[in-house]
Amino acid sequence: MKTATFSFQQRLKEIDLFFQGADPVHRTMNRIAAELEKANIPYAVVGGMAVNAHRHRRTTDDLDILLTPQGFAAFRQQFIGRSFDAIPDRPRRFVDRGNAVSLDILVTGMFPGSGKPGPIAYPDPAAVRERIENIEVVNLPTLVQLKLAARRYQDFADVVSLIRIHRLDESFADRLHPTVRSDYIECLEEKRREEEYEARQLGAEDL
Repeated sequence: MKTATFSFQQRLKEIDLFFQGADPVHRTMNRIAAELEKANIPYAVVGGMAVNAHRHRRTTDDLDILLTPQGFAAFRQQFIGRSFDAIPDRPRRFVDRGNAVSLDILVTGMFPGSGKPGPIAYPDPAAVRERIENIEVVNLPTLVQLKLAARRYQDFADVVSLIRIHRLDESFADRLHPTVRSDYIECLEEKRREEEYEARQLGAEDL
């Protein structure tokens, strides 16, 4: 299978479009949010787009939406075969027919990361969301908690950045599930190590 040639200049254009909110992922998010609201299906954006909504600027090429089991059934009934196509062997991943953006549905009661049962499950979107620029997004404590529970490198990096942006400290740990508090503190310490490194670099430049 032939691999598409990478273009650095094209990638820069894609990044620019993303931060303008004019890229395919934003278009898919805005459209599905409007359609879910019209259908009275409770939802919340999670994943990379939620990270952006909470002010950490980074790109992502897919969309994650949290639904209840009932909402997921309604989504499949109303949108699959019309706005989105199913992906074989991926029961909760779909593709936007309009622009080929991948959509992952996360379902209340299932588990982040490996998907194996654990102390933290995906919550009811209606209980943990806030409205940010006309889109329902998981609130900051829920976003941080789910990312820590997923235990992936990018998720920990996102938490470090969110700590920095929102100037979080040890007290924020009280808003998280006990099983992820130690991971949160480690991310907080990593943020402080990064700040110390940056301060040393600035000091060296002044010499």
